[in-house]
Amino acid sequence: MKKLGFGLMRLPQTDKTDPAAVDIEQVKKMVDMFIEKGFTYFDTAWMYNGFASESVAKTALVERYPRDSFTLATKLHAGFINSMEDRDNIFNAQLEKTGAGYFDYYLLHGIEADMYPKYEKFDCFKWLMDKKEKGLVKHIGFSFHDKPELLDEILTAHHEMEFVQLQINYLDWESRWIHSRGCYETAVKHNKPVIVMEPVKGGTLAHVPQEAEKLFKNCAPDMSISSWAIRFAASLPGVMVVLSGMSNIEQMKDNISYMEELKPLSDDEREICFKAAEIINSQIAIPCTGCSYCTEGCPQHIAIPQYFSLYNEDMRERLDEKGWTVNFTNYDILSGKFGKASRCIACGQCEAVCPQHLPIIEDLKKVSEHYEK
Repeated sequence: MKKLGFGLMRLPQTDKTDPAAVDIEQVKKMVDMFIEKGFTYFDTAWMYNGFASESVAKTALVERYPRDSFTLATKLHAGFINSMEDRDNIFNAQLEKTGAGYFDYYLLHGIEADMYPKYEKFDCFKWLMDKKEKGLVKHIGFSFHDKPELLDEILTAHHEMEFVQLQINYLDWESRWIHSRGCYETAVKHNKPVIVMEPVKGGTLAHVPQEAEKLFKNCAPDMSISSWAIRFAASLPGVMVVLSGMSNIEQMKDNISYMEELKPLSDDEREICFKAAEIINSQIAIPCTGCSYCTEGCPQHIAIPQYFSLYNEDMRERLDEKGWTVNFTNYDILSGKFGKASRCIACGQCEAVCPQHLPIIEDLKKVSEHYEK
């Protein structure tokens, strides 16, 4: 299996304010291009793209290609189960939404310290084994967002898990929040193949500061900036697939151009990545990846990732000289449909599900102060 996976999480949209408004025709073209070049791995989940991703997989992929010509992965998230029955209700709905008949890879979604007890309470690991025995799932594993010590505990207790999905990129490699390196090394210790998520960190590593971009371009003028991030992850021993949440055909073409015949990074190229990480980390204000887990249950309907993206752009500007950027207008447009940052009631649901463990409540205060003062 070629190492590039198509993450059906940040799909092209016909309406940027509605994540479920997916541009189906563009997705079909992307799927065709992906399969034509010999790539087979597609990754979706129950709540991606406003709960529309699995249905898009059916329309753009499952109904158009033989079932044995691709591999499909989806997930069960603890946030949507409150009983034993909920597990099967969601699983059966996923089979119907995708029309896949079975799943090649099925994951317990986003395990971290607060979620892990719930997966144990509802016996989800054994439940997943049962799905495999019945032929409804070919390979079982989980995605993970926490410390290496917890990952070690889980893999020791559940050696039946066949793989683990981790957030790995050169920016988070030594992060004290994400622990990319430590989690990767733990998976390797347990001889578990790794699927990589967020290799470009939600687009952050596709648009790097000028100083970092210069490092990359001086070494490889014709390579895209994002190619360094994806190749960094794909070059690691034990990595099975690197997922890329491609949002348009141009991104698909670029990824295929260097992943069709992958050339692993050299030691010198890895050092360039780490130097770039130092530059980026010194400038990024809020390390949000735009996954939107935080928005699904927000009682104030606040567009958290979008606001953070605007804020990060402005923090890289010379505001002392400009005084105003177009993002002030963009914020007004967004807040006309969504709740303003100042409407946050500090309920904490967003922070409870954030894979990056961000202090979202405090960060929203910064956004409010910046755009609403």
